[in-house]
Amino acid sequence: MADKLLLQLSQNLLEILDDDEYYDVTIEVGNDPYIKVFRAHMVILNYRSPYLKRIVSTNKKKNDGTLAHIKLSNILPETFQIILRYIYGGKISLVEHDTLDIIKILIAASELSLQELVSYLQSFLIENKMNWMKQNFNLVYQTSFKNNSFLELQKFCTELISKQPEKIFNSPDFTSISEKVLISLIQLDNLQMNDVQIWDHVLKWGIAQNPELSSDPSSYSNDDFIALKNTLQQFIPFIKFTEFTSKEFLNKVYPYKKIIPEELHENLIKCFLDNDYKPSKKSEQTLKETKKISSRNIDSKIITIQHAELISKWIDRLEITDVLKNLYEFKLIFRGSRAGLTPKKFHEICDNKSHTISIIKVKDSNEILGGYNPIIWESRDFIENSEREYSATKDSFIFSFNNKKDINNHILSRVKDERFAIDNYSNFGPSFGRSDLITYGGSITPSFYNCTSHCKRSSYEKHIRENNDKFSIEAYEIFQIVYDN
Repeated sequence: MADKLLLQLSQNLLEILDDDEYYDVTIEVGNDPYIKVFRAHMVILNYRSPYLKRIVSTNKKKNDGTLAHIKLSNILPETFQIILRYIYGGKISLVEHDTLDIIKILIAASELSLQELVSYLQSFLIENKMNWMKQNFNLVYQTSFKNNSFLELQKFCTELISKQPEKIFNSPDFTSISEKVLISLIQLDNLQMNDVQIWDHVLKWGIAQNPELSSDPSSYSNDDFIALKNTLQQFIPFIKFTEFTSKEFLNKVYPYKKIIPEELHENLIKCFLDNDYKPSKKSEQTLKETKKISSRNIDSKIITIQHAELISKWIDRLEITDVLKNLYEFKLIFRGSRAGLTPKKFHEICDNKSHTISIIKVKDSNEILGGYNPIIWESRDFIENSEREYSATKDSFIFSFNNKKDINNHILSRVKDERFAIDNYSNFGPSFGRSDLITYGGSITPSFYNCTSHCKRSSYEKHIRENNDKFSIEAYEIFQIVYDN
């Protein structure tokens, strides 16, 4: 009887959803040209989805009778329609949906903080779609580790990869997996694969990330080795080279000796020549610290953890060859591209935040620009012949990378005239110096994507671009630096 009553309640709520009357919020879902507008009820969204509750609270119905309106551009309309009926009716039918659609529903449910549905969908996939997930293991694995809500899928994938590592290492799209995923794989304690095989796969992955490289290291130039070294440096601490035989080391590792850190390479040579040799405590400590650093990652679409480590050294005024002493967490607080990058939005989110790193991707190039602001951002008005819009600090710096793959190809420029270190003009995005790194926008140009920005040396030591030409910004991220014990 109780089930029948709940079924009737579910049916009545779905009827409310389908009714043209009484709704007080509209939801615009998808991206142009695939956009659909849904009608809904604020009170139901408030109690069913923590995420939608937060969004609706900032978009309440106006006094003039205008309905609350929210946008969900990251979700497909057809996916949201399924989820909205679940929100109202408390049930979902998956029989008519293929597995890829179910995964899309799972990702959307997580974004909307529908944890009950997230758990249900994970269990459904594991219990009913086992063969499909094995055949599409790479996709499932990468999806599961993109979100900490997918713990059941993560457990499923970890157990499967431990028993059948070839499912991912021999898959056609193996070389497309992310650095973070591959590092997590080779760290598995019960991975049923020997150390030489792991090294072979890591090399295969690294070479694939550099399409200009051949599989024959004897043909590599010095620049080729540098490129491969930069790609694989996070993996080296997790390869147990001392478990190789002398012949395996000679054939598999020695040809790539230029990508192995000098101290580690020297210790390995000594180990294979002298079975009684033991690395110094200093070497062991350095390797321990390197592993600790390498196990970290950064939520960025522009830079890698190698860039983050180098920037961390600059914060501590270390040289590039120095061992990183402090571990900093790069906490993403703002990301956007195209029309989402207005100065107003930047100041709205980043004002009063200190110790921030700004990362800027230059449009139509591999160039990356950035700056470190140790003090808070503010919104200030422009007054001609006044220094009011600037903040002073002696610890800020700006920088550039010529491309993402080679962190050695960089320019670091520390503040010279402290009075003009940070430009807080309200119509600018993150800007440094009187003209050293300026990002325009505001009322003149509504988005950074179409705006012209520039770098002209003035308040900092060096010019960070090859020329003074104006440039457009393709994408942009702001991180807050937090000390990580």
